[in-house]
Amino acid sequence: MNTQTRTAVRRPYVRPMRGWWKRDPFFLAYMARELTSVAVLAYAIVLAVGVVRLAQGEAAWNGWVAALRSPLALLLHLVLLVSFFVQAKTWFDIMPKTLPPLFVGGHRVAGRTITRAGRIATVAASIVLLALAGWGAS
Repeated sequence: MNTQTRTAVRRPYVRPMRGWWKRDPFFLAYMARELTSVAVLAYAIVLAVGVVRLAQGEAAWNGWVAALRSPLALLLHLVLLVSFFVQAKTWFDIMPKTLPPLFVGGHRVAGRTITRAGRIATVAASIVLLALAGWGAS
């Protein structure tokens, strides 16, 4: 049997790709986490519409604000908030892997310390922003 005949008989291996992410819990979690990035896009669109409405005048702005107070918009914002928490957790979890090695006092800083520091800084910044917003509103 010559080489040409053997090649013709063999069929190429085609790896099935349909539903690849459903076969492993790691990939299922990965796809769910990636789906939350759509929430970031949705909120960016909501904010962009708000900027457009602000540019269109007071009546358009007030209409946009009234739309945000609807039960559907509040539910959407709740879903978006949960999605943002998932996104934030993901970013803080990968922070030690993306930063160059940090050394303090000649010792390498542990990954969980970097993650905790990022979370604490975010909570502190959020408290300061909320306090400034409350102070500005009064």
